[in-house]
Amino acid sequence: MNTFLKSLITNSSNQLISYADFIGAALYHPDYGYYMKDKQKIGRLGDFITTSNISDLYGRMMAKWFSNICTNGQLDPVFCEIGAGNGRFAEAFLQEWQETIKTPLKYIIVESSPYHRKLQRELLTNFSIVQVESLCEVEAFEGMIFSNELFDALPVHVIEKVNGNLFEVMIGIKNNELFEQRVLLTNSDILFFLQECKMELRENQRIEVPLAMGKMLREISQSLIKGIVVTADYGYTLEEWMDPRRAKGSLRGYFQHQMINDVLQHPGEMDITTHIHFDYLIQKGGQAEMELISKLRQDEFLLKAGILKELENHYDPNPFSEVSKRNRAIRSLIMPSGMSSYFHVVIQQKGIKLNERNVFVE
Repeated sequence: MNTFLKSLITNSSNQLISYADFIGAALYHPDYGYYMKDKQKIGRLGDFITTSNISDLYGRMMAKWFSNICTNGQLDPVFCEIGAGNGRFAEAFLQEWQETIKTPLKYIIVESSPYHRKLQRELLTNFSIVQVESLCEVEAFEGMIFSNELFDALPVHVIEKVNGNLFEVMIGIKNNELFEQRVLLTNSDILFFLQECKMELRENQRIEVPLAMGKMLREISQSLIKGIVVTADYGYTLEEWMDPRRAKGSLRGYFQHQMINDVLQHPGEMDITTHIHFDYLIQKGGQAEMELISKLRQDEFLLKAGILKELENHYDPNPFSEVSKRNRAIRSLIMPSGMSSYFHVVIQQKGIKLNERNVFVE
């Protein structure tokens, strides 16, 4: 990876590249990118964990909720998951559908990583799925598009305000060491982002600019004739971004379950992530014909979707029983201090007219 990055930087204008170019290479280069490598990334032996890897309940709840949406919203039972990772969410969703819903279903997985596509095929051998590498390969359909921690892994630019001037933070290389260098901000797309968001940086504030988010939302909208778009991720509203505690932004890495503040370390070997801009996601979604229905904390979403009905009514003194394990998993997903409280679920719609009340019909 360092050889590739050195070539990329030395052949670039001013021998500097943007953070977006660096992250794009570090995560998505076909040979050296972190997500593309034949290496475990999720779970105890990986670098990070996701909600769907704590329990199968998340996928099973989503299957039941989508089934109700299909009935109430008169949608076709076509479910598209973008970035399915190791396939654990899809497995839980498809098991629930097969066991309790039992109607025909088309399940599409959009996955750019060859390694993850292989894991998904191995795990989902008993189910019928459609696998594609990009949304461009998906013929426009009616149904639902779902992603879990997709937008936080997209490349971002980094800007900073110093002495009253806006700079873009660029990446250079010297003696095989990567370093940051500020250049005056001239990127018109970034300037337009600040204008659209009505964002005025404070002195010495640094923030990530998710230009790739707009392109992804347009591709999602183009893939959907009519239906629901569900985005589960962590992030901040504009008001939260302007809190002094966010002054240094949110860009960070995860390496063997340790948070790394300097994302220039371990290029190609470490996950890189940022908190997403929720207001921008909703705004750009609206511009792409995707109207906001609701934005909820993930624990609130699960409660509205009926997760408490999954709690077993009887007590089992054996802490290792399946009943006890399942009840603990439910509690971990809805406790205020649990993992779900850090995530939000944004629900958008295209070509239909639903609201939060009839989306969560009992």
